[in-house]
Amino acid sequence: MAKLRLKTSTATEVRRALSRVNNMLLNGQIEPKTANAIIYSCNSILTSLRVDEQERKIDGLERMLNELQLQKG
Repeated sequence: MAKLRLKTSTATEVRRALSRVNNMLLNGQIEPKTANAIIYSCNSILTSLRVDEQERKIDGLERMLNELQLQKG
């Protein structure tokens, strides 16, 4: 069997990967236990992507706040 690679760098890629795994499961190309493991890891990746995005937003807001404080200062 050929090696499969699923792109999971963005939320969109994770959604595509989950759709692909779902189709493979429905077509009997992957075992349910394997599909479950992939789905679990995709959910972990999505959580990490969300945290990274929140951190970027917080960093941006902190920079804006610091700039405003410097302007007043």
